[in-house]
Amino acid sequence: MANISPIGSRETVAESLSNFSAENQSWLTLLMDNPTSDELLLDGLHLYLDQASEAKFLNSLKLQKCGEWIGNAAPARLQIRLMEAAKSSQHPAYSAFRDGLTRSGGLERAYPKA
Repeated sequence: MANISPIGSRETVAESLSNFSAENQSWLTLLMDNPTSDELLLDGLHLYLDQASEAKFLNSLKLQKCGEWIGNAAPARLQIRLMEAAKSSQHPAYSAFRDGLTRSGGLERAYPKA
């Protein structure tokens, strides 16, 4: 299983996060299950957030929903990297995504306080 190369591109990941259908969610979940796809997933997430920050209309509810879903669906090994991606800019698009990610509680589940 470790020799399986990721299927898709960062553009595909960004489009899947943007469209967010049940089929895209299933594909993203499979992508997150494969540790060799982590870089692809994070590159696509950065592209998605960059595109959202450049859009004429900021759909903060959609970004929050995406952050909450990915925080709930992502395995523990990705939680810190997802939060780092969410904190990589002060733009409101990143802030909305970070709010949803925080609301999911994924980081706290992955690394509970002692």
